[in-house]
Amino acid sequence: MTAPATRQRKPVVLLRPVPGRSVIHELWAGTKLLAVAGIGVLLTFYPGWVPIGMVAILVLTTAWLARIPRGVLPSIPRWLWVVLFLGGLTATFAGGSPIIDLGSIEIGLGGLLNFLRITALSIVLLGLGAMVSWTTNVAEIAPAVATLGRPLRPLRIPVDDWAVTLALALRAFPMLIDEFRVLYAARRLRPKQRPETRRGRHRQWWVDVIDLLAAAITVALRRADEMGDAITARGGPGQISAAPSRPKGRDFVALAIVLAVCGAALALELTILGTSG
Repeated sequence: MTAPATRQRKPVVLLRPVPGRSVIHELWAGTKLLAVAGIGVLLTFYPGWVPIGMVAILVLTTAWLARIPRGVLPSIPRWLWVVLFLGGLTATFAGGSPIIDLGSIEIGLGGLLNFLRITALSIVLLGLGAMVSWTTNVAEIAPAVATLGRPLRPLRIPVDDWAVTLALALRAFPMLIDEFRVLYAARRLRPKQRPETRRGRHRQWWVDVIDLLAAAITVALRRADEMGDAITARGGPGQISAAPSRPKGRDFVALAIVLAVCGAALALELTILGTSG
């Protein structure tokens, strides 16, 4: 009788657009950045259930329009569920209204509701960032940032340099993640001699960490040198942010929809639904 195959975990896929064409993919990168910034400001000052729920609906609708498959969602490790359960359990001890009566025991659910609200807010913000990552090419970020920062150029602010730095960081991040995964897998395949004493095991652990960090730094420097040569061969870093990048008519429609959703969420939070919650 063969043993059942273990289910392989799906890694997190970020900074790599999902293949396909949709109205969300064709939006200007600056439009998505402005939408994320506006929603972030709203949820920072008014992190209530109403804005969180409306932004979650907006994110799900955007994912449906962009035809994002379920396969891009990463697997949730079991330890994360345990951490969430322990966090909710400890937050319940804080008490607060509303209070429920269980016979002679009164339990305040205020702390638990606050914990659930913060968890929902974190999930919505992660989904918002993931939507931008899954529908935007990294090469479009730098020209969009340079266009958005054009009003700051008379103040002698190095907008183009910031845009190039951001573009290089976004391009290098997934590449370095893959390199670190290869290094970690190669490190695990190496034969190990387990020391007999506890002090020897601690020393061996520190030696392994130092070797892994040294290898990671070496790989990062090699990748940076290769990227620098490629950028020089293509005309220098100025070409990264010099690509034409302008909004179109559909971008103004998308910004109007985001503004309407944020305005409606703010109005409901400050009036009927917000005061009743």
